Amino acid sequence: MKSLDHDVLATVVAIAETGNMSRAAEAVNRSQSAVSMQIKALEESLGRQLFVRRARSVALTHEGEVLLGFARRMLSLRDEAWAAVVRPEVTGKVVIGVPDDYASSLLPSVLKKFSASYPKVEIQVMGLPSSALGPLVKDGTVDLACGTRVKGLSGDFLRHEPMAWAAKANGPKIWEDRPLPIAVFMPGSVARENTIRSLDRAKIPHRTSYESPSLLGLLSMVDAGLAIAALAKCAIPAHLTLLGRSHGLPDLPPLELILARSTKSRRPPCDFLAEQIFEDLQSGG
Repeated sequence: MKSLDHDVLATVVAIAETGNMSRAAEAVNRSQSAVSMQIKALEESLGRQLFVRRARSVALTHEGEVLLGFARRMLSLRDEAWAAVVRPEVTGKVVIGVPDDYASSLLPSVLKKFSASYPKVEIQVMGLPSSALGPLVKDGTVDLACGTRVKGLSGDFLRHEPMAWAAKANGPKIWEDRPLPIAVFMPGSVARENTIRSLDRAKIPHRTSYESPSLLGLLSMVDAGLAIAALAKCAIPAHLTLLGRSHGLPDLPPLELILARSTKSRRPPCDFLAEQIFEDLQSGG
């Protein structure tokens, strides 16, 4: 009998969307070895190669692209069926605040699953630094805030998110420059504090070549080969090079990812979105 396990199909979608086995493993809350074994078993069962493994990424074969289309449709249908039977009555609006680095990497899969299960709930996302979310949680402007624990923003622990140094691939070795050119978030950012403190402790001279509240701004400088940046590992695009001790750079402490809730969020749509966030993110990292 031919069968396609939904968990395996979810892994196929995660690999296709991240282009990377390790990030896909994080997305489905499995180890990288478990994900590799899943795909190997699936390929052996189908008698077809689904992915081409490269040095830092994974690409779909033609057969993989075909399966990906069906996988997305099957998973979507499963989620719609669940929503239609279990909780079709849930309606309302949820406002969630989240920094750019998490909004682009961790939140999409969460919101996709939630929307499939609760199609009648409206979701509004506000992209702001963690330091700016605290007052908005306090006054009820946002119902939920998924961000880094920082002064003024506290909540329930989700996971420790590792940080890593990122540089342009195949570009000049600017990490060897002194002072070291760095791109950092604005003051108040924990990632910024971790970056500067780690360099100071390692006695590495550095200069701030660019600062911005936006992840896109930092990545543009890195892409241009004008600076390196220390970012949440989940937010670093696959086309960039990850740096570390072997490049003469210090280790970085992880970020503490939390979920904060306003007093106005004690209602079913917010409860269910918070539940989805915990389910998807709490066991990762």
